[in-house]
Amino acid sequence: MNEKHMQYVLTVLKEGSFTAAARKLYVSQPSLSQVIKAAESNLGTPIFDRFSDPLTLTPAGALYVDAARQITAISTNLTKRIEELGKEEFGMIRLGISVQRGMELLPYLYPDFRALYPHVELKLVELGSAAMERNVLEGVVDIALLTTSPRHEALVYDLIQEETLVLLVNKHCALASRIADKTPIDIIEAKEEAFVCSRHGHSVRAILDALLVTRDLKPKIALETVSIEVGKRVTATSPVVMPCPDSYADGGFSEEAPYHIYPLLGVETPRHFYACYRRDLYLTKYMKDFLALVHEIKNRREPPAPDAERKQTQHGI
Repeated sequence: MNEKHMQYVLTVLKEGSFTAAARKLYVSQPSLSQVIKAAESNLGTPIFDRFSDPLTLTPAGALYVDAARQITAISTNLTKRIEELGKEEFGMIRLGISVQRGMELLPYLYPDFRALYPHVELKLVELGSAAMERNVLEGVVDIALLTTSPRHEALVYDLIQEETLVLLVNKHCALASRIADKTPIDIIEAKEEAFVCSRHGHSVRAILDALLVTRDLKPKIALETVSIEVGKRVTATSPVVMPCPDSYADGGFSEEAPYHIYPLLGVETPRHFYACYRRDLYLTKYMKDFLALVHEIKNRREPPAPDAERKQTQHGI
């Protein structure tokens, strides 16, 4: 198996077409097609079914891609092991993380990790959880911090925090005046309310959609957003409701919370917060220490105060 052939085949598969793959690889489409044909000639059978739309793998092509990913993983692991043999503390972690998780964790995770490993780069790949798992499987990401439910045998799911789904309800909504704050409710109680929701492709939306199907409920979706923080702030100022993980429900406002929080009953597909990586990935010492830091930071009862707040506390201000 030729390294260039593997790279081109995997790129075509990821991009979904020869045209998009050629742009990604900065080569002409005829050149790309020639390389793919050479790979198929070496294999003795077609890799892609060119009559399908979108492009799909033949059975032999699926075997080829699986072997190519294993070879890529072996090569990556060899490099990392050689680094450790030389006792070098240089390297890179390709970290998959959503923007929301980044806002929550990176202000504390990044400085702590950089203090331990100043020469290890954190390269961020910022996507939603649904897309992130695919990137881990394809080897685009080393470690992903995501909300999901374990479903791939090829991946390790390291549980960081269990989460439940709650409904944020603006205090001016009819639901808030009808039911006391913190009362567990069924989503059907919000059938007359306008919803602020995460976009499709995010784990919270997947849980919500599954719950709505079980209740045969089609609420009014007033606003969709990729940011939980944006949704929270809209819910704080408008008579709307918003499904949200309980770990994000509190905080973010200095004044009294402008919404009620209701735990949702009947969620049949719970998803939790995991650190996720390929089972065949060789974890370097700095990767293991990174994972340990994630656990430590999530388990802190309160985030560390900024330097200015620490100084004020020390001086009794």
